[in-house]
Amino acid sequence: MVGLRAKIDTGASTSSLHASDIVPFERDGQSWVRFVAHLGTQVQRRHRCEAPVVTMKTIKSSNGQAQTRYVIRTLLALGDRAWSVEFTLACRKTMRYRVLLGSKALVQGQLVVNPGLTYVQDKPLIMVPATLPGDQ
Repeated sequence: MVGLRAKIDTGASTSSLHASDIVPFERDGQSWVRFVAHLGTQVQRRHRCEAPVVTMKTIKSSNGQAQTRYVIRTLLALGDRAWSVEFTLACRKTMRYRVLLGSKALVQGQLVVNPGLTYVQDKPLIMVPATLPGDQ
């Protein structure tokens, strides 16, 4: 998935990806999840994905409601950096950004946030649903 806009949210520890049609299944004795990742509002910006489930996590939203979500790990590249990030799969259709990068991803990527600036990175955010060697 290429060219995603993401909201940087230092107040959220966990990152989140807008997904629908989330279906758990088993592959080789391991829990996996199949989902449609929504990269924008257009139908052509939807991608069918599969990924191993890292864990399930209960997230409390800003309105105080708790929701249990699947957690996947994927490679995220921003500019000249790339690292493995955990994302929860959630319905973000009412949100302005389809991807939310939380503080754990920012720390792992050794990123610094300047709240006074926007769109400072000239290369697109890239996510590749895949496990990295040794990520099992």
